[in-house]
Parts: sequence; C-alpha cells; structure tokens
Amino acid sequence: MIRRTQTIYVTLEPFLSLRGIVLHHFDQFLQGLNEAEFPCIWLTGLTRAQLDEPRRRLGHEDPFIGESGCGVYLPEDYFHLKSGNTIRLGRFTCIPVATPQPAAAEALEELSADLGIAAVSLRSLSPRELVQNTGLPASEAERIRMRDFDELFFFAGASDSDIAKFAVEAKTRGFTLQNFGSFWSFSVGGDYAKCIRELGALYDRALRYHALRVGVAVTPTALTTNAVNSDMRLKSLAAACDRTIFLAERQPSSDSQNLDRVGELEDEVDEHDCTGEIHIPASRENAERHSANSFPLHSSDLWESVLASLLMRR
Repeated sequence: MIRRTQTIYVTLEPFLSLRGIVLHHFDQFLQGLNEAEFPCIWLTGLTRAQLDEPRRRLGHEDPFIGESGCGVYLPEDYFHLKSGNTIRLGRFTCIPVATPQPAAAEALEELSADLGIAAVSLRSLSPRELVQNTGLPASEAERIRMRDFDELFFFAGASDSDIAKFAVEAKTRGFTLQNFGSFWSFSVGGDYAKCIRELGALYDRALRYHALRVGVAVTPTALTTNAVNSDMRLKSLAAACDRTIFLAERQPSSDSQNLDRVGELEDEVDEHDCTGEIHIPASRENAERHSANSFPLHSSDLWESVLASLLMRR
C-alpha cells in the first residue's frame, strides 16, 4: 500500500556523473526522502542499462523517467494499477511516451539526408570510435547506445545556422530534439511533462487522492525564469508539477533577490504567451516565497533545508 502525500521529481544529471559518481551529497537527500516515504522519481537522459548499477548502489526502488522524457519505467509490481498503454522492457513495465526504436534512428537519418546536414549517431560508431567520443571505458560506453527510444548523435561539420535549421525542421515534423552539450538526443515524441502527468495519474489512482508533484532542479542562479524558458526539462517540471524547487549554483546580487521566482506554478503562474514562455507577475515576487522554492546548491545544509521545506507541506 503506497502511503505518500508528495512525489518528488528530480533532474538526475547534476547529481550523478556519467561514471556513476554521486555529486552534491545526493545520497543524503535520497535517504531523507525514503525516511519521509516520499518517492523520488529520477528524470534523466540515461538509459535503463546505465541506471542499473546506480539504482542498486543508491537503493533507488521508485520509477524513473528515462531517455529524455521518452518513457516512464516502473519497477515490477510497483503499482497494482497499470496504465492502459504499457510495454515490457527488461525488468520494467514501461509507459512509452515516445515511439520505440527504430523510429528515432530512421527519422534522424531521413531528416539528416533531406537537409544535407551530417548527423552521426552513436549507434553507428565502432567500439573504438565510441570510446574516443564519449571518453568512457568500453563497457560503460556501450550502455549509452543501448537505447529503447531516443537516438544520441552529434553534428559533423555543421555550422550554427545549420544546427538552427535542423532544430526548426525537427520541431516542424513533430520530433523532439534536446542538446546535451557534446551530444544531442533525438526522439519521436519524447515529452517530460507528459511522462510526469502519466506517472502522477498512477500515483493519484493508487492513493485515491492527488499526491502533490514537486520538481527539484538545478539552475545557474536563483533568477530562474530565463533558465526555465530556455531548458525543456525545467519547463516541463514547471508545467507539470504543483511546485518546483530550484537549487541555484550561484546566488544573485542583493538588489536582484526579488526579481525572479518560479514555484507552485499550478497556482502562481498567471499566463503563458503564444511562445510557451512562463510569465510571473511582478506583484507576486517576494522574498518569503522566493526562499521557499530556491536554495543555494553549495550550502552545507542544502538537503536539510529542502527536506524541511517538503515536510512543512506534508
């Protein structure tokens, strides 16, 4: 019997390196959530193969949203109730939001050929080339391309204008393109917000009431509006969660403390314009609410503060 009042959705990459190293004492937060009986759902671009070892080591037994919002992965028998549309992937029951492979591989190849812009998928690389491009040992590098939904690739010799053109055409054709720095993720229908809503609906059905959805994400500064509007994953958290907690890598100057806040967006955001950007009325910007949803990432008592904030709303 699930007995939770809040579900916590965390963007995983800032807290777990590709080599599986835990960052920012993330394991302390997981322990605190476990003690409070709040499930922690990881949002990540990693695959289920890449997550096997970290999940075992950190004792993570809750669902995760993998491959950049392509699917919700449910541990076996986690829910007695199931979504109507599920597939079996290894040890997981998966709610597919994107179309499974080879759809992304084929669509990427077609788009690349149509535009004359070279897109090199990691799937196409030799083992040696894969190691060279990822900087990982062979066994770890192979897990990166064991993908159920999306295709990871990099542009070869493309200019900024070529990449911008590629991105526009991908969006026009209904594909999801996300930039991971060295690599890009390409999927047919990946959508973090839809994944959160699908999983949230299962929690609500299991509990027979609405379990609050709380997002936790890292932003460059505590001034979060620009970060949310420029990052698909952050925008999805803000749109699909009842509340979003931001962990700022840098703190703003004292004269800008009250200029920007994003949180509790179901109640606080007054409108989205035609571009899909989030607008927060200036009248609602105040220090008290800002501090309730934004914490300095490098604070020594970070997780104690975040957990206390969550428990206050239990």
